[in-house]
Amino acid sequence: MSYLAPSEFVTKMVDAGESKIFMSTRDTIIRAYMAGAILTLAAWFAVTINVNTGQPLVGALLFPVGFVMLYLLGFDLLTGVFVLSPLALIDKRPGVTIGGVLRNWGLVFIGNFAGAFTVAFMMAFVTTFGFTQPPDKVGTAIGIIGESRTLGYAAHGAAGMATLFMRGMLCNWMVSTGVVGAMISTSVPGKVIAMWMPILVFFYMVFEHSVVNMFLFPSGLLLGAKFSILDCLIWNEIPTVLGNLVGGLAFTGMTLYATHVMTLPKRQVDKAAKPRVAA
Repeated sequence: MSYLAPSEFVTKMVDAGESKIFMSTRDTIIRAYMAGAILTLAAWFAVTINVNTGQPLVGALLFPVGFVMLYLLGFDLLTGVFVLSPLALIDKRPGVTIGGVLRNWGLVFIGNFAGAFTVAFMMAFVTTFGFTQPPDKVGTAIGIIGESRTLGYAAHGAAGMATLFMRGMLCNWMVSTGVVGAMISTSVPGKVIAMWMPILVFFYMVFEHSVVNMFLFPSGLLLGAKFSILDCLIWNEIPTVLGNLVGGLAFTGMTLYATHVMTLPKRQVDKAAKPRVAA
């Protein structure tokens, strides 16, 4: 598997965050567009499996194929840059600013949404034969998902909003762990295994992923689901984005950075000052 030590792959995380901040606008948007398209195509694939088999676990087991493909191809999700880009700022890399981090987040959001919307339109078109008939059972199921993930939370008021935010946190705890998984190994099988496991957990537990939702809600609206764009924004996308940011950075990015990078010089000094003595 060619496993890297935590101090090695966390340094790679900081390096990756720095490179993304300085990436050109063109490359950032293209990579984000493809990431949004591939991930949401996998979401469509997983929902199709769930509808046809009646076994959600099967869909969850196979959904990570999209995540694996996009990261092996070097594309970027908003949930990933939420974790990586701030680490370069915290590490005080030369030229990295708050403005640079926000620019990266904004461009990736735009690219992810464009890719997700493209797949949403294709899905709606395919499941209705070019909007000439009602959606098939897969399209109907996707519309129901959109309603439950907006109006379902709204029905619970503040408690629903808190639940939504927490599901967003839990989601990016797992998804960002998958992003790190791509750096844990130098071999393709090792990367795939390390990425697959946390993405399986996130999808089966029905946590809230901002990019997947960029596909689900436009799909539902295109297919005539009974919720509005405002419902999407207030009762899902905005709280989900914030939850994804907090969960990924707090549970994955900062915990790994704090214990494997920030303390590294001190451990090295202590080791040099106090050499081990054989018993």
